[in-house]
Amino acid sequence: MTTSYFVSDLHGQVSRYESLFKEILNKKPSFVFLGGDLLPHVRKSTWLKDKQIEDFVSDYMIPGFRKVQKHLGCNYPEIFLIMGNDDHRAEEEKFRIGESMELWRYLNNSRFKFGPYMFYGYPFVPPTPFQLKDWEKYDVSRYTDPGCISPDEGYRSMTPDYDPAYSTILNDLELLTKDATMEKAVFLFHSPPYQSDLDRAALDGKMVDHVPLDVHVGSIAIQRFIEEKQPYITLHGHVHESAAITGKWKQQFGRTISFSAAHDGPELSLVIFKLDDPSKAERILIHPE
Repeated sequence: MTTSYFVSDLHGQVSRYESLFKEILNKKPSFVFLGGDLLPHVRKSTWLKDKQIEDFVSDYMIPGFRKVQKHLGCNYPEIFLIMGNDDHRAEEEKFRIGESMELWRYLNNSRFKFGPYMFYGYPFVPPTPFQLKDWEKYDVSRYTDPGCISPDEGYRSMTPDYDPAYSTILNDLELLTKDATMEKAVFLFHSPPYQSDLDRAALDGKMVDHVPLDVHVGSIAIQRFIEEKQPYITLHGHVHESAAITGKWKQQFGRTISFSAAHDGPELSLVIFKLDDPSKAERILIHPE
């Protein structure tokens, strides 16, 4: 079985996680991919029933996935996850603890071979208007779109292990993949590719200093990478409203099939696909109970 689930941008919404846990328990997929922006906003309280969750990873995600793991036993899926631009990097060590407990594989800027497949994870997005810069980098050059804040400004929860003034998504992807074959490569990105059906933001008619804003906010480096390298499958999130605007949550680029699980409603957006036949993928929206 190669049934795969893909979700993204859960933003610490307990109802979405509970829906995901329920689907995993009922349907027993082989693989589950979580595409970043997994945690609640640091200034927003999160509750489970009548109890406040103080530490989302340690007090909710780890116990939640452990419960599913204990229930399913050997049927527990292979789970891969990355962080996203709304997730504080200071929480990263907790994801590594979850990995050490064999709950998931933390795939940030790394890769993992599973049978004929090579799974890659990459969390960084191009510059945004938001202050948090833990998972933002320049895209293909030291250019920042009007209205956005450059990666070497803003706020970070941790000191980066790279020079934010010169590090780019373009260079990262070259280092991550080098000359590897892409025939069975599956990429878990947070950013979608630029000028696609998956990166359309609600910026129509908006201007900064009389300059119209680009309504496409994805990564040029990821767009070029897909077009040139033609990986097998790419998974994306980040732009919540894109599917509502374009009516599209999947797109084909040559031999590459790309999916987005980002969603702008309260439901869990769940993309379901067969790893050995992704052409028949479907997306379902699961309403909170």
